[in-house]
Amino acid sequence: MLKRVLAAAAVSGVALASPAGADDLMTKARQLFEPLPKTAPALPGNPSTPAKLDLGKKLFFEPRLSASHAISCNSCHNLGLGGADAEPTSIGHNWQRGGRNSPTVFNAAFNVAQFWDGRAKDLEEQAGGPMINPVEMASLESQVGEQLKGIPGYKAAFSDAFPGEADPVTKSNAQKAIAVFEATLITPDAPFDRFLNGDANALSASQKEGLALFMEKGCSDCHNGINIGGGRYAQFGAAIKPGVEYLPQSDKGRFAVTKDASDENVYKVPTLRNITLTAPYFHTGKVWDLRQAVQLMAASQLGEQITPGEIDKITDFLASLTGDQPQVSYPILPPNVASTPKPAL
Repeated sequence: MLKRVLAAAAVSGVALASPAGADDLMTKARQLFEPLPKTAPALPGNPSTPAKLDLGKKLFFEPRLSASHAISCNSCHNLGLGGADAEPTSIGHNWQRGGRNSPTVFNAAFNVAQFWDGRAKDLEEQAGGPMINPVEMASLESQVGEQLKGIPGYKAAFSDAFPGEADPVTKSNAQKAIAVFEATLITPDAPFDRFLNGDANALSASQKEGLALFMEKGCSDCHNGINIGGGRYAQFGAAIKPGVEYLPQSDKGRFAVTKDASDENVYKVPTLRNITLTAPYFHTGKVWDLRQAVQLMAASQLGEQITPGEIDKITDFLASLTGDQPQVSYPILPPNVASTPKPAL
Protein backbone atom coordinates (compact mmCIF):
# COMPACT_ATOMS: atom_id res chain seq x y z
CA MET A 1 0.00 0.00 0.00
CA LEU A 2 2.84 2.41 0.85
CA LYS A 3 4.37 1.79 -2.57
CA ARG A 4 1.10 2.74 -4.26
CA VAL A 5 0.76 5.91 -2.20
CA LEU A 6 4.31 7.03 -2.98
CA ALA A 7 3.86 6.25 -6.66
CA ALA A 8 0.63 8.24 -6.71
CA ALA A 9 2.30 11.24 -5.16
CA ALA A 10 5.14 11.04 -7.65
CA VAL A 11 2.87 10.76 -10.68
CA SER A 12 0.53 13.55 -9.60
CA GLY A 13 3.51 15.81 -8.93
CA VAL A 14 5.04 15.06 -12.33
CA ALA A 15 1.74 15.62 -14.10
CA LEU A 16 1.65 19.26 -13.03
CA ALA A 17 5.33 20.07 -13.07
CA SER A 18 5.97 20.26 -16.80
CA PRO A 19 4.52 19.62 -20.27
CA ALA A 20 6.60 16.46 -20.34
CA GLY A 21 4.92 15.36 -17.11
CA ALA A 22 1.49 15.99 -18.61
CA ASP A 23 2.48 13.90 -21.63
CA ASP A 24 3.59 11.11 -19.29
CA LEU A 25 0.22 11.16 -17.51
CA MET A 26 -1.59 11.07 -20.85
CA THR A 27 0.52 8.14 -22.00
CA LYS A 28 -0.25 6.19 -18.82
CA ALA A 29 -3.97 6.98 -19.15
CA ARG A 30 -4.08 5.83 -22.77
CA GLN A 31 -2.75 2.45 -21.67
CA LEU A 32 -5.82 1.94 -19.48
CA PHE A 33 -8.67 3.94 -21.02
CA GLU A 34 -10.26 4.68 -24.39
CA PRO A 35 -12.28 7.70 -25.47
CA LEU A 36 -15.90 7.16 -26.42
CA PRO A 37 -16.69 7.29 -30.13
CA LYS A 38 -19.10 9.93 -31.41
CA THR A 39 -21.21 7.39 -33.30
CA ALA A 40 -23.30 4.53 -31.93
CA PRO A 41 -21.67 1.09 -31.87
CA ALA A 42 -23.05 -1.63 -34.13
CA LEU A 43 -24.86 -4.47 -32.38
CA PRO A 44 -23.82 -7.96 -33.56
CA GLY A 45 -26.70 -9.67 -35.33
CA ASN A 46 -28.98 -6.66 -34.93
CA PRO A 47 -28.17 -4.05 -37.59
CA SER A 48 -29.61 -0.58 -37.20
CA THR A 49 -31.93 0.93 -39.80
CA PRO A 50 -33.81 4.24 -39.62
CA ALA A 51 -37.12 2.37 -39.29
CA LYS A 52 -35.84 0.10 -36.51
CA LEU A 53 -34.28 3.03 -34.67
CA ASP A 54 -37.50 5.04 -34.86
CA LEU A 55 -39.51 2.09 -33.58
CA GLY A 56 -37.05 1.45 -30.77
CA LYS A 57 -37.27 5.06 -29.67
CA LYS A 58 -41.07 4.84 -29.47
CA LEU A 59 -40.94 1.57 -27.56
CA PHE A 60 -38.39 2.93 -25.06
CA PHE A 61 -41.01 5.51 -24.04
CA GLU A 62 -43.98 3.13 -24.43
CA PRO A 63 -45.79 2.63 -21.08
CA ARG A 64 -48.23 0.15 -22.60
CA LEU A 65 -45.50 -2.47 -22.55
CA SER A 66 -46.32 -2.67 -18.83
CA ALA A 67 -49.40 -4.29 -17.34
CA SER A 68 -50.51 -1.00 -15.79
CA HIS A 69 -49.76 1.05 -18.94
CA ALA A 70 -47.87 3.37 -16.58
CA ILE A 71 -44.24 2.20 -16.70
CA SER A 72 -41.83 2.48 -19.61
CA CYS A 73 -38.10 1.84 -20.03
CA ASN A 74 -37.65 5.57 -19.48
CA SER A 75 -39.31 5.31 -16.06
CA CYS A 76 -36.24 3.61 -14.58
CA HIS A 77 -33.69 4.87 -17.13
CA ASN A 78 -34.76 8.48 -17.38
CA LEU A 79 -32.91 10.22 -20.18
CA GLY A 80 -33.10 13.50 -18.29
CA LEU A 81 -31.48 11.99 -15.19
CA GLY A 82 -28.28 10.55 -16.61
CA GLY A 83 -30.06 7.44 -17.86
CA ALA A 84 -30.97 6.39 -14.31
CA ASP A 85 -33.87 7.38 -12.03
CA ALA A 86 -32.44 9.11 -8.92
CA GLU A 87 -34.01 6.43 -6.69
CA PRO A 88 -32.27 3.96 -4.37
CA THR A 89 -34.26 1.21 -6.07
CA SER A 90 -36.83 1.71 -8.80
CA ILE A 91 -40.59 1.83 -8.33
CA GLY A 92 -42.39 -0.82 -10.35
CA HIS A 93 -45.81 -2.43 -10.70
CA ASN A 94 -48.23 -1.61 -7.88
CA TRP A 95 -45.55 0.59 -6.25
CA GLN A 96 -43.27 -2.34 -5.57
CA ARG A 97 -39.59 -1.57 -5.11
CA GLY A 98 -36.99 -3.41 -7.16
CA GLY A 99 -34.16 -5.19 -5.42
CA ARG A 100 -31.28 -3.15 -6.84
CA ASN A 101 -30.45 0.34 -8.01
CA SER A 102 -31.12 0.94 -11.73
CA PRO A 103 -27.85 1.26 -13.66
CA THR A 104 -27.57 4.01 -16.23
CA VAL A 105 -28.58 3.11 -19.78
CA PHE A 106 -26.07 5.63 -21.15
CA ASN A 107 -23.12 3.88 -22.84
CA ALA A 108 -24.54 0.50 -21.73
CA ALA A 109 -23.75 -0.95 -25.16
CA PHE A 110 -20.08 -0.97 -24.13
CA ASN A 111 -20.65 -3.14 -21.03
CA VAL A 112 -19.57 -6.78 -21.01
CA ALA A 113 -23.11 -7.74 -19.96
CA GLN A 114 -26.24 -6.11 -18.52
CA PHE A 115 -27.73 -5.90 -15.01
CA TRP A 116 -25.62 -5.82 -11.85
CA ASP A 117 -25.26 -9.61 -11.92
CA GLY A 118 -24.69 -9.88 -15.68
CA ARG A 119 -27.70 -12.11 -16.24
CA ALA A 120 -28.41 -10.55 -19.66
CA LYS A 121 -25.69 -10.94 -22.26
CA ASP A 122 -26.59 -7.80 -24.21
CA LEU A 123 -29.02 -4.89 -24.58
CA GLU A 124 -31.49 -6.98 -26.54
CA GLU A 125 -31.81 -9.60 -23.83
CA GLN A 126 -31.90 -6.94 -21.12
CA ALA A 127 -34.77 -5.09 -22.78
CA GLY A 128 -37.07 -8.08 -22.41
CA GLY A 129 -36.43 -8.79 -18.73
CA PRO A 130 -38.27 -5.88 -17.09
CA MET A 131 -41.31 -6.32 -19.37
CA ILE A 132 -42.20 -9.62 -17.74
CA ASN A 133 -40.71 -9.10 -14.28
CA PRO A 134 -43.66 -9.03 -11.83
CA VAL A 135 -41.94 -6.37 -9.73
CA GLU A 136 -41.16 -4.12 -12.71
CA MET A 137 -43.50 -3.89 -15.73
CA ALA A 138 -45.40 -7.09 -14.86
CA SER A 139 -46.66 -8.08 -18.31
CA LEU A 140 -46.98 -11.73 -19.18
CA GLU A 141 -44.71 -13.08 -21.92
CA SER A 142 -47.69 -13.77 -24.15
CA GLN A 143 -49.25 -10.36 -23.53
CA VAL A 144 -46.46 -8.12 -24.85
CA GLY A 145 -46.96 -8.97 -28.51
CA GLU A 146 -50.73 -8.98 -28.19
CA GLN A 147 -50.70 -5.58 -26.52
CA LEU A 148 -48.64 -4.11 -29.35
CA LYS A 149 -50.85 -5.76 -31.98
CA GLY A 150 -53.81 -4.10 -30.29
CA ILE A 151 -52.38 -0.67 -31.13
CA PRO A 152 -52.94 -0.35 -34.90
CA GLY A 153 -50.27 2.31 -35.39
CA TYR A 154 -47.53 -0.18 -34.58
CA LYS A 155 -48.36 -2.57 -37.43
CA ALA A 156 -46.69 -0.48 -40.12
CA ALA A 157 -43.83 0.53 -37.82
CA PHE A 158 -42.90 -3.09 -37.11
CA SER A 159 -43.31 -4.07 -40.78
CA ASP A 160 -40.94 -1.29 -41.84
CA ALA A 161 -38.43 -2.19 -39.14
CA PHE A 162 -38.53 -5.93 -39.88
CA PRO A 163 -39.38 -6.22 -43.59
CA GLY A 164 -40.27 -9.60 -45.00
CA GLU A 165 -41.47 -11.10 -41.73
CA ALA A 166 -44.95 -12.57 -41.79
CA ASP A 167 -45.63 -11.65 -38.15
CA PRO A 168 -43.22 -8.87 -37.17
CA VAL A 169 -45.12 -7.51 -34.13
CA THR A 170 -43.48 -9.62 -31.44
CA LYS A 171 -41.80 -9.17 -28.09
CA SER A 172 -38.54 -10.42 -29.59
CA ASN A 173 -38.58 -7.75 -32.30
CA ALA A 174 -39.54 -5.12 -29.74
CA GLN A 175 -36.39 -6.04 -27.78
CA LYS A 176 -34.24 -5.75 -30.90
CA ALA A 177 -35.64 -2.32 -31.74
CA ILE A 178 -35.20 -1.02 -28.18
CA ALA A 179 -31.60 -2.28 -28.16
CA VAL A 180 -30.82 -0.40 -31.38
CA PHE A 181 -32.17 2.81 -29.85
CA GLU A 182 -30.36 2.29 -26.55
CA ALA A 183 -27.07 1.81 -28.41
CA THR A 184 -27.35 5.42 -29.59
CA LEU A 185 -27.45 6.71 -25.99
CA ILE A 186 -23.76 7.50 -25.76
CA THR A 187 -22.12 10.50 -24.10
CA PRO A 188 -18.95 11.39 -26.00
CA ASP A 189 -16.66 14.39 -25.74
CA ALA A 190 -16.27 14.43 -21.96
CA PRO A 191 -13.25 16.43 -20.79
CA PHE A 192 -11.49 13.13 -20.13
CA ASP A 193 -12.20 11.99 -23.70
CA ARG A 194 -10.66 15.20 -24.99
CA PHE A 195 -7.64 14.60 -22.75
CA LEU A 196 -7.24 11.06 -24.12
CA ASN A 197 -7.51 12.49 -27.63
CA GLY A 198 -4.55 14.77 -27.00
CA ASP A 199 -5.88 17.95 -25.38
CA ALA A 200 -3.60 18.36 -22.35
CA ASN A 201 -5.64 21.34 -21.16
CA ALA A 202 -8.96 19.46 -21.08
CA LEU A 203 -8.44 18.54 -17.41
CA SER A 204 -7.79 20.96 -14.57
CA ALA A 205 -4.72 20.60 -12.36
CA SER A 206 -6.84 19.00 -9.64
CA GLN A 207 -8.42 16.59 -12.13
CA LYS A 208 -4.99 15.53 -13.38
CA GLU A 209 -3.88 14.85 -9.83
CA GLY A 210 -7.10 12.91 -9.28
CA LEU A 211 -6.46 10.86 -12.43
CA ALA A 212 -2.95 10.04 -11.22
CA LEU A 213 -4.31 8.93 -7.84
CA PHE A 214 -7.09 6.95 -9.54
CA MET A 215 -4.53 4.96 -11.50
CA GLU A 216 -1.83 4.54 -8.89
CA LYS A 217 -4.05 3.61 -5.97
CA GLY A 218 -5.64 0.85 -8.06
CA CYS A 219 -9.11 2.22 -8.86
CA SER A 220 -8.34 1.66 -12.53
CA ASP A 221 -7.69 -2.05 -11.94
CA CYS A 222 -11.47 -2.47 -12.24
CA HIS A 223 -12.63 0.86 -13.67
CA ASN A 224 -10.85 0.97 -17.00
CA GLY A 225 -11.46 0.63 -20.72
CA ILE A 226 -13.84 2.62 -22.85
CA ASN A 227 -16.57 2.77 -20.20
CA ILE A 228 -14.31 3.35 -17.18
CA GLY A 229 -15.88 0.16 -15.84
CA GLY A 230 -18.50 -2.26 -17.11
CA GLY A 231 -15.92 -4.64 -18.53
CA ARG A 232 -15.56 -7.21 -15.76
CA TYR A 233 -16.97 -8.56 -12.50
CA ALA A 234 -15.51 -7.93 -9.05
CA GLN A 235 -16.25 -8.92 -5.47
CA PHE A 236 -17.68 -6.08 -3.42
CA GLY A 237 -15.59 -5.99 -0.25
CA ALA A 238 -12.46 -7.51 -1.77
CA ALA A 239 -10.31 -5.96 0.99
CA ILE A 240 -12.78 -5.14 3.78
CA LYS A 241 -16.43 -6.08 3.71
CA PRO A 242 -18.67 -3.01 4.03
CA GLY A 243 -21.60 -3.00 6.43
CA VAL A 244 -24.84 -4.81 5.69
CA GLU A 245 -26.41 -1.49 4.65
CA TYR A 246 -24.18 -1.60 1.56
CA LEU A 247 -23.85 -5.39 1.26
CA PRO A 248 -27.07 -7.00 2.51
CA GLN A 249 -26.85 -10.71 3.21
CA SER A 250 -30.00 -11.39 1.18
CA ASP A 251 -28.32 -10.32 -2.09
CA LYS A 252 -25.58 -12.72 -3.19
CA GLY A 253 -24.82 -10.93 -6.46
CA ARG A 254 -23.71 -13.01 -9.43
CA PHE A 255 -24.05 -16.21 -7.40
CA ALA A 256 -27.78 -16.11 -8.21
CA VAL A 257 -26.87 -16.49 -11.89
CA THR A 258 -23.94 -18.91 -11.81
CA LYS A 259 -24.55 -20.83 -8.53
CA ASP A 260 -20.78 -20.74 -8.12
CA ALA A 261 -19.75 -20.06 -4.51
CA SER A 262 -16.87 -17.90 -5.72
CA ASP A 263 -19.42 -15.49 -7.21
CA GLU A 264 -21.01 -14.58 -3.86
CA ASN A 265 -21.03 -10.78 -3.49
CA VAL A 266 -19.63 -10.43 -7.02
CA TYR A 267 -21.15 -7.75 -9.25
CA LYS A 268 -20.50 -6.21 -12.63
CA VAL A 269 -18.20 -3.25 -12.16
CA PRO A 270 -20.34 -0.20 -12.98
CA THR A 271 -19.33 2.42 -15.49
CA LEU A 272 -18.13 5.67 -13.94
CA ARG A 273 -19.08 7.75 -16.95
CA ASN A 274 -21.52 10.53 -15.98
CA ILE A 275 -21.18 9.37 -12.36
CA THR A 276 -21.89 12.85 -11.00
CA LEU A 277 -25.37 12.63 -12.57
CA THR A 278 -26.45 9.21 -11.32
CA ALA A 279 -26.65 9.27 -7.51
CA PRO A 280 -27.43 7.27 -5.44
CA TYR A 281 -24.59 4.78 -5.80
CA PHE A 282 -23.90 1.05 -5.50
CA HIS A 283 -26.33 -1.78 -6.18
CA THR A 284 -28.19 -0.89 -2.99
CA GLY A 285 -28.48 2.81 -3.85
CA LYS A 286 -27.57 3.67 -0.26
CA VAL A 287 -24.90 6.32 -0.89
CA TRP A 288 -25.95 9.75 -2.17
CA ASP A 289 -22.62 11.56 -1.78
CA LEU A 290 -19.96 10.81 -4.42
CA ARG A 291 -17.19 11.69 -1.97
CA GLN A 292 -18.54 9.08 0.44
CA ALA A 293 -18.69 6.55 -2.40
CA VAL A 294 -15.02 7.18 -3.22
CA GLN A 295 -14.03 6.76 0.43
CA LEU A 296 -16.07 3.55 0.78
CA MET A 297 -14.59 2.04 -2.38
CA ALA A 298 -11.03 2.86 -1.31
CA ALA A 299 -11.59 1.11 2.01
CA SER A 300 -13.62 -1.88 0.84
CA GLN A 301 -11.82 -2.63 -2.44
CA LEU A 302 -8.27 -1.38 -1.82
CA GLY A 303 -8.00 -1.48 1.96
CA GLU A 304 -6.90 2.16 2.04
CA GLN A 305 -8.00 5.09 4.16
CA ILE A 306 -7.48 7.94 1.73
CA THR A 307 -7.26 11.54 2.90
CA PRO A 308 -9.94 14.21 2.39
CA GLY A 309 -7.61 15.95 -0.06
CA GLU A 310 -7.19 12.77 -2.10
CA ILE A 311 -10.95 12.25 -2.10
CA ASP A 312 -11.41 15.80 -3.41
CA LYS A 313 -8.98 15.24 -6.28
CA ILE A 314 -10.40 11.86 -7.28
CA THR A 315 -13.92 13.30 -7.18
CA ASP A 316 -12.77 16.21 -9.34
CA PHE A 317 -11.41 13.69 -11.84
CA LEU A 318 -14.70 11.78 -11.84
CA ALA A 319 -16.48 15.00 -12.80
CA SER A 320 -14.42 15.02 -16.00
CA LEU A 321 -16.22 11.84 -17.10
CA THR A 322 -19.50 13.68 -17.82
CA GLY A 323 -19.98 13.84 -21.57
CA ASP A 324 -22.50 15.30 -23.99
CA GLN A 325 -25.93 14.09 -22.95
CA PRO A 326 -28.18 12.55 -25.64
CA GLN A 327 -30.67 15.06 -27.03
CA VAL A 328 -33.82 13.00 -27.55
CA SER A 329 -37.19 14.46 -28.53
CA TYR A 330 -40.17 12.76 -26.93
CA PRO A 331 -41.87 10.59 -29.57
CA ILE A 332 -45.55 10.74 -30.46
CA LEU A 333 -46.90 7.27 -29.71
CA PRO A 334 -49.72 5.65 -31.69
CA PRO A 335 -53.12 5.97 -29.97
CA ASN A 336 -55.33 3.31 -28.49
CA VAL A 337 -58.52 2.20 -30.20
CA ALA A 338 -61.61 0.60 -28.69
CA SER A 339 -60.16 -2.91 -29.09
CA THR A 340 -56.75 -2.11 -27.55
CA PRO A 341 -56.17 -4.26 -24.44
CA LYS A 342 -56.94 -2.31 -21.29
CA PRO A 343 -54.48 -1.71 -18.44
CA ALA A 344 -54.48 -3.96 -15.42
CA LEU A 345 -55.92 -2.04 -12.49
